Amino acid sequence: MTIFGITIRIHSSWIIIFLLITWNLAAGLFRFTSRTFFSIIFLSLFGSILFFASIVFHELAHSLVAKKRGMEVKRITLFLFGGVSNIEREPSSPFNEFIIAIVGPLSSIVLGIIFLLIGGSMMGNLQVLSSPLQLQTVLFANPFVTLFLWLGSINILLALFNLIPGYPLDGGRIVRSLLWAIMKNIRKATRFAALLGQAVALLFSLAGVMIIFGVSVPFFGVGVFGGIWLLFIGGFLFIAAQDSYQRVVIQYILQDISVKKLMRKEYVTVSPHISISNLVYEFMLGSNDRAFPVVEEKKLMGIVTIQDLQRIPREQWDNTPVSSIMTKRSDMYSFQSTDSAAELFNGLMGRNIGQVPILENDEIIGVVNRQDILLWLYLHNAEALGQDFAIR
Repeated sequence: MTIFGITIRIHSSWIIIFLLITWNLAAGLFRFTSRTFFSIIFLSLFGSILFFASIVFHELAHSLVAKKRGMEVKRITLFLFGGVSNIEREPSSPFNEFIIAIVGPLSSIVLGIIFLLIGGSMMGNLQVLSSPLQLQTVLFANPFVTLFLWLGSINILLALFNLIPGYPLDGGRIVRSLLWAIMKNIRKATRFAALLGQAVALLFSLAGVMIIFGVSVPFFGVGVFGGIWLLFIGGFLFIAAQDSYQRVVIQYILQDISVKKLMRKEYVTVSPHISISNLVYEFMLGSNDRAFPVVEEKKLMGIVTIQDLQRIPREQWDNTPVSSIMTKRSDMYSFQSTDSAAELFNGLMGRNIGQVPILENDEIIGVVNRQDILLWLYLHNAEALGQDFAIR
């Protein structure tokens, strides 16, 4: 699904949390407000769908503001811990960082208020709140009241959670924007924000352990499942803070390096007219390369990867040319030799691409893959990288 030119993707891990939320809604929230089994299942599924639509709304707010400020956003991914916007490079200023970060929680708060107002309007006379029995009667008669009140509350809680100053949560990015404005250095600001994010992650993990062993933690309560979930969140935030900082460090080092310095001048190209069988047995087998530029008369026609082989059944490989499965030049991602290596790195990571061709006057002169970048970084900046990545 694509919204405003941004692809919405669902990671396989998302199914787990979707089923868990649906189960919790069915076993808890709607168990006492619905009359039949089918109505409980319908409301639970409907509530889960609206909840994840709310997460997409939150991430779209980030993405659209980022695009408005000149940053490329290709996709939003829903996964086990919620959603993430794939913004391909860092903001150009502390102010842009602040605006992009704050708009997500603000959008969730606004959406939460809207849901609460819808639920409140369905209740009719708000004086029923003075009588628990009357309130229970209203909720039983109209379970959609319960649904919208829950959606309103959960969106506001989602906003508050994201405002926790743990990088790379929105609150952590707000902290980084303020540190960046003060320090005038995104690398140093990210380091401090990442350290704070890891401290917050450790607190989540500690709370999870305490809950598992029966200690009641304010707000989080008790329960083995809740404790395990907090441990997962803490671990995820710890690793995410580390990875986000490392990415900033790599961009910082590469920002003044041209793509030409990183590219491999010796590379293998294939003709668009050879069969897929020839591609596999003559080029792919025995090679470390997983992508091959497709070239005809020195002109780049496209690129073919191992993943492209899945487009054609095995029995048709002998009679199918590479041109039938390759990504065409007009649809592929490439760089000029004078482009920044930092932009190249952002493109590879942001689009999850393993290798790109490097062009000069529309002719291919080399290729760069992730391993080339990592090797160059290790050979030229091993000491600096070791110091910076010590926050592990």
